[in-house]
This record gives sequence, C-alpha cells and structure tokens, in this order.
Amino acid sequence: MVGRPHRAWIVAAVAFVALVGAAGFRATPGVLMVPLQDEFGWSRATTSLAVSVNLVLFGLTAPFAAALMDRFGIRRVTASALVLVAAGSGLTVFMTASWQLVLCWGVLVGLGTGSMAMVFAATVVNRWFVQHRGLVIGVLTAGGAAGQLVFLPLVAWLAAQHGWRSAALVVSAAALAVVPLVVLVLRERPADVGLLPYGATEAEPQVPPHADAARVALRALRGAAGRKEFWLLAGGFFICGASTNGLVGTHFIPAAHDHGMPETTAAGLLALVGLFDVVGTIASGWLTDRVDSRRLLGWYYALRGLSLLALPMLFAASPHPSMLVFIIFYGLDWVATVPPTVALAREVFGPAQGTIVFGWIFASHQLGAAMAAWVAGAIRTSLGTYTLAWWGAGVICLFAAGMSLSIGRASPVAVPVLSPQAEVRAQP
Repeated sequence: MVGRPHRAWIVAAVAFVALVGAAGFRATPGVLMVPLQDEFGWSRATTSLAVSVNLVLFGLTAPFAAALMDRFGIRRVTASALVLVAAGSGLTVFMTASWQLVLCWGVLVGLGTGSMAMVFAATVVNRWFVQHRGLVIGVLTAGGAAGQLVFLPLVAWLAAQHGWRSAALVVSAAALAVVPLVVLVLRERPADVGLLPYGATEAEPQVPPHADAARVALRALRGAAGRKEFWLLAGGFFICGASTNGLVGTHFIPAAHDHGMPETTAAGLLALVGLFDVVGTIASGWLTDRVDSRRLLGWYYALRGLSLLALPMLFAASPHPSMLVFIIFYGLDWVATVPPTVALAREVFGPAQGTIVFGWIFASHQLGAAMAAWVAGAIRTSLGTYTLAWWGAGVICLFAAGMSLSIGRASPVAVPVLSPQAEVRAQP
C-alpha cells in the first residue's frame, strides 16, 4: 500500500497554484500596452510608468509581506492579496485617464502580487521542508513561468478578439477563483497538523510572532545592510530584475510588434520563455542542492548577458530559427537565479532571518525591473527603437556575473529579533 504524501507536498502544490496566478496577473500589462495605446493614445512611456509602479510595489511589498505572514499567517495574507489583485484588474474597465491605470495596475495589482512573490515561496519552503529545499523552491519559482504560459496567450487572444477589458475581467475572475483553495487547504506550519517539516528529525526553533511587522522587516534590513554579501546579492538581483521582468517581460511584445510581428505571436513566444523556464528553474533548484550557488549565479548572469546582446539582431515579422534558439536559451535562464539566491540568503543570514532578508533582496530585483521598464519605454519613445535597452541590459548582466562570483563564504550572522515581551522590557 502506498503511503500518503507528506502534507508539505500538498501545501507546496497550493502555493504553486497561487504563484502561477500571481505571475500571470503581473505579466498581463505587457500584453495590454498596444491596445491601451490604440484606444487612449497613451505613449509607451506613460504605460511603462504604470508597469514601473507595479514592479516597485511588487518588490517593496515582499519583505513586509514576509513579516506579515509571520504575524497574521500565510493564508490570510495570500487570500487578501488575491482579492486586491481582483479589485485592481476589475476596476481598470472603468478607467478614462492614465493616472487610473497607475492606481489599478500599478498600486493595487502591484501590492497584491508582491504579497505572493518569491518571498511567499521561500516562506513555504523554509517552514515545510528540510530535504529538497533547492528543488522545491525551483518548482515553486517555475510557477511564475507557468503563469506566463497559461495567461499570456489567453490574455493576448482575448484582447485581440474581444477587447482588453474582457482580458482584465478574466484576470480578476481568476484571482478570485484561487481564494477558496488558499483558505481551505493552505496551512501555516507543520506543527499545526502535528508534523515535522519534510525530512526533519526534530522541530526547528520558532521565532515568536512580532506585533509590528514593519519593524521586523526594517530591523532585518538594518542588520543585513552591514554585510557586503547583502549588497552583492541585492545588486545582482537588481540586474536580474532589470533584464527579465522589467525589460523582456514588459517590452518584448511591443518590440516584436515594432518589427511587424502580431501581438498574439509575440505573446506565444514569451509564453515559450515561460515553458522552458519551468525546465530551467527546476533544474536550477536541483543543481542548487549540489553545486556552489555562487558559481551557478555567475554562469546564469553571464549567459543571459550574451543572449541579450544578440537579441536586437533577431527581431523580424515572423519567428525564425535564430529567434527560437534565443527563446529556448533565454527561457532556461529566465528565473534560474532564484534558487541559488534563496540558498545564499539562508546560508549567510541564517534560517530565522534569511527569508525576510531575501525579501529585501527581492525588492532590489523589482526596483531593477521598474527602472528597466521605464527606461526602456523612454528609450523607445525618444529613439524609436529598443536596441540601446537590449545592449545595456546585456552589459550589466556581465557585471552581475562578476558580483556573484565575488560573494565570499561566511558564517551565518544572526539579525536580532526581539520577542514582543522582550521588546516591551527594552523600551525606556
């Protein structure tokens, strides 16, 4: 008789579904750029501003979301985030001015998806798994790629056939559909159901929940900021975000459209990036359990930089073999950086604070994405081409490779976190 799977795998499956949705919701503005420009006359710089705000909040929410999950629980935070995404997407059908796009897709969807970002995945993995942490974080990260795979072609088809408003409403409905699954199935910790984390022989010590999530997140940042390793990881991840979500994720479809390629075809190519990223990220998680994470990051960033330097020469009115090679190669590397970065954050800053510190590292990822989204839009508006943006991203990726390889080995340092009782005693 086959035994029942450990509850950790069920929790991971539900987290995967939520991450699939979050990635699809966040990637949708890239599909809607051209339809919004056609209807409202908004420039790429204007629509890129909304995407930039989305990406900034997507990143800055992450460390606070990690602390909120410690305080209020994973289920409450994730369910609330899904409702926020549904509201932000649904309200766009009523907008008549560009500031409303910034409010809906920038603020509401940015806050909602930021609460379900990679910090959510890291929280689930660090609480529920001891064995196969790298592999599971790779699988959950691949959920982001699967979100693109599921949503982008559908959203592009809906926008082309029925208008962009129908696409926005589908995103809203999909976000609401995930809420019952999160509420009914997701559990906070193995101890809540009388279990140890998967692969553990004894329970890990738990830091008591803190009443002030913002203070916990800021204290973690203050403690981590004194370490060179933090700035190398954050700097590399800043470049990672600039070269993926900010540039390719936001501007690949409009750039392909500039060369005569239909939006649905370009969306299909970007979805293929997501398909191959599922393979690449899971493989990266497997490698993270076996290979030095510094070496992995060095290779990932260097290969990505070389591929972006070649991209401007590959755009055409229809897909061709060279572009498909780029899609496959770039897809395998898309977010393969996440598992080794999570592993290094835990190694350097310890299990208690590694997740929240990774939240700040992830925030730098999204700040880089926001910068690239806006800068690339401004370059396209002023020069009429994205070429300079692709080349610039390629060069900085080579710098990220060097930064990753220079991260030294160090003993984990504890970032002090007071319990609520200790903090009361510490106050004057």
